[in-house]
Amino acid sequence: MLLKTFGWSFAVTALGLVAAVFYGGWTAFGIVAILSVLEISLSFDNAVVNAGILKKMNAFWQKIFLTVGVLIAVFGMRLVFPVVIVAISAQLGPIEAVDLALTDKDRYQQLVTDAHPSIAAFGGMFLLMIFLDFIFEDRDIKWLQWLERPLAKLGKVDMLSVCIALIVLLVSSMTVATHAHLHAGHADKAETVLISGIAGLITYMIVGGLSGYFEDKLEEEEDREHEAEEEAARTGKPKSAVALAGKAAFFMFLYLEVLDASFSFDGVIGAFAITNDIVLMALGLGIGAMYVRSLTVYLVRQGTLDDYVYLEHGAHYAIGALAVILLVTIQYEINEIITGLVGVVLIGWSFWSSVRRNKALAAAEGPGGGEKAEVSSGV
Repeated sequence: MLLKTFGWSFAVTALGLVAAVFYGGWTAFGIVAILSVLEISLSFDNAVVNAGILKKMNAFWQKIFLTVGVLIAVFGMRLVFPVVIVAISAQLGPIEAVDLALTDKDRYQQLVTDAHPSIAAFGGMFLLMIFLDFIFEDRDIKWLQWLERPLAKLGKVDMLSVCIALIVLLVSSMTVATHAHLHAGHADKAETVLISGIAGLITYMIVGGLSGYFEDKLEEEEDREHEAEEEAARTGKPKSAVALAGKAAFFMFLYLEVLDASFSFDGVIGAFAITNDIVLMALGLGIGAMYVRSLTVYLVRQGTLDDYVYLEHGAHYAIGALAVILLVTIQYEINEIITGLVGVVLIGWSFWSSVRRNKALAAAEGPGGGEKAEVSSGV
């Protein structure tokens, strides 16, 4: 199971490290290895959230996520995206931007740094909406009950998450954006942050809305198909197929890719603290992205999210923390180690709480324990 799921990741790792040695020797080998670990540590929460979505897809779309999705993640976000950002911000042509990335790495890094406020605002707002929609939803299983119960009641107010996100964006544009950190110093980027943040909010609402709509449609079609199968069993008529499955899965796949893109912002920007060589960056972050995808599929196939029910909560709290960190980095520099540790600590805490819950349930189901009952996480 482990080799089947992570086989491609192991192969990509070997090829990537060999390519690094041929490209820049053992120094390049070390840089690529460090970048791979950086990407995995920063994106573990991404894997948990992705798994919650991917488990709703069939085996075909899981394979698409591991093939086409990897190409988009590695070549799109880790290689093409930084070049596109430079091309737009510096008003260069695509070929000129690529030439700049390969021949004038210091200038390339400077331009990416200057584009950071718009990147952080877009990604921060997208991730913030994911977090807000999660905590305002009334769920049967609650992790931090003292916090999630009142928030679930507040979530009954229509468009509350959008209002809070816009307030956060407005405050950010009037505070951290007025002294945005650039390569040459500080500048007022309030307008840029507002526009980019609104773009991130719109992107979330469109992609998330479409995926949710088609997911609901798919569930309705599955219910009708189940009824049709029962009717067919009674009358002997042929069974019908679910026509909307492909369309629903496509929009969920699209949502996953936009989600991955938002998660990758901090990894791409953080990589410049280690190297400004776009080739090494693509190799290292690409290897890390491959492991994140394999880990996502592993979590789905092992049913880990069903066994450790608070993992998804921890991942979404990590998303909320990452959204805040991205907005703060518009003005202040935050070490990538801190960013990675926040996610690891929250997910580790939620895993520990899940283990405690499972032990309590097992004890309750023991001799004289009676029927299974939901227990508190204890936090």
